[in-house]
Amino acid sequence: MQYVSRAPSAALAPFVRHLGYAEGIAGNGRERALPTGVPQLLVNLAEDRFRVYGEAGDAQAAEFVGGAALSGPQSRVRVIDTADQRETVWVAFRPGGAAPFFAGPADRTGERLLDLDALWGDHAGGELRERLAAAATPGAKLDVVEQVLLSRAVRPLRADPGLEFAVGELHRGRPVAQVAERCGLTGRAFTRRFADNVGLTPKRFARVRRFQRALAAIPHDRPVDWAEIAHRTGYFDQAHFVKEFRAFTGLAPSAYRPRSATTRNHVPLG
Repeated sequence: MQYVSRAPSAALAPFVRHLGYAEGIAGNGRERALPTGVPQLLVNLAEDRFRVYGEAGDAQAAEFVGGAALSGPQSRVRVIDTADQRETVWVAFRPGGAAPFFAGPADRTGERLLDLDALWGDHAGGELRERLAAAATPGAKLDVVEQVLLSRAVRPLRADPGLEFAVGELHRGRPVAQVAERCGLTGRAFTRRFADNVGLTPKRFARVRRFQRALAAIPHDRPVDWAEIAHRTGYFDQAHFVKEFRAFTGLAPSAYRPRSATTRNHVPLG
């Protein structure tokens, strides 16, 4: 089993949180992939396709895309097949970080995986998979994917301090109206600019990030006080927390069983 994760080069650091390679560590069967609100570039080196199921995980309803794909800023639970994780390379973007590498908002939004061929042109996904397969080591594979991203930039790679500020404030739970005001924008203008770059409205993004704060607060070595977590992470009350948790996972909080303590966004189907 191999797992390699590293920070990006300086040129990509404002847009990419980390890159990774994994081989032989996935389990068996289908699992819920929980929403994070940030896009990812995913490459399946074991098979030239990804399987995507409906929320119920029905195998008969599976859809397929090519083995190199962009996952938009997911804000709903998605059922995936762990067979697609036997050997993978990924790029985890920062919120809004995919924007410089794809032509328009439609290329990086939505809840489905988007085939790289449709975004970068015919055979782009296959060519990337071939280059990654030919690279001899995990580090070399990550070098390749960095080089490809840099070559595909559709606009100058300059950080947007205003967007970074807004993302940080919303992640920490600041109300959308206050963030818009501090950015010097009307609510409508702020929503449009934020959604064009991040792929989600500020309100939706804030809900997903609050949910992620709640997941991070769940202890794995002692009983869970759900009411305390709800209060600490910004929910009105426990009933509000339970409603939101169900909306983002399809589960009651008490039924949440992640694959491991370090993979809290992956929940095997029972």
